[in-house]
Amino acid sequence: MQQQHGPIINSRKQFLLRGSTKIIVEFFEYCVNSLLFQRGLYAAEHFKMTKKYGLHMLVTTDPAVKEHMANILKQVEEWLMVSKVEKLILAVKSKETMAVLERWQFDIRNEKDDPSYTDNGASPSGSRASAPPKTEQQIQEEIQAIMRQITACVTFLPMLDGKCTWTILCQAARDAEVPTTWSDADPHLIQNPEQVKLRSFSTNMHRVDAMVAYRLRDD
Repeated sequence: MQQQHGPIINSRKQFLLRGSTKIIVEFFEYCVNSLLFQRGLYAAEHFKMTKKYGLHMLVTTDPAVKEHMANILKQVEEWLMVSKVEKLILAVKSKETMAVLERWQFDIRNEKDDPSYTDNGASPSGSRASAPPKTEQQIQEEIQAIMRQITACVTFLPMLDGKCTWTILCQAARDAEVPTTWSDADPHLIQNPEQVKLRSFSTNMHRVDAMVAYRLRDD
């Protein structure tokens, strides 16, 4: 019986990891959709309303955008399942100059790799031992708070003048297996940016910290 105990715990962790991975991929997808709409990167008629996280969210109806995003998120999901994702980034750039105007960054920590982690999310040493596993409702409420904050941030960001484009970046671990359809990319940093740290959320397996960096308009 003792020999079977390890695989049972591992199976439990895999179950939690899969559920947590789905939450993060879904969260990022809705974030990108929301920002594509709020920052005016596509016309309003290319979006439809849906309800998620207790909020009314807008998602793209453009087939090309949906396919592009689905291909990216499929690979992100695979990397998350093997603990290889460190950051997810949405960069907004000027089409004319290709200068990065905004950079929405989501840092991801996989708590499965924390040596103090156990299958119920508690620390055997006691630092988190009294904390029960987070419920789905608690996680949803934290995500809702981030979504509200992102919407609020848009009100003070500089207007995006001219036509803009966007790209999704994934900072993966150095030993991650990279498909041939992916390539190394510039980190799309902004020189002397203004930065706003946003809220974070956590599942029983991951923690996601968010921030936005943006470029002030030239005088």
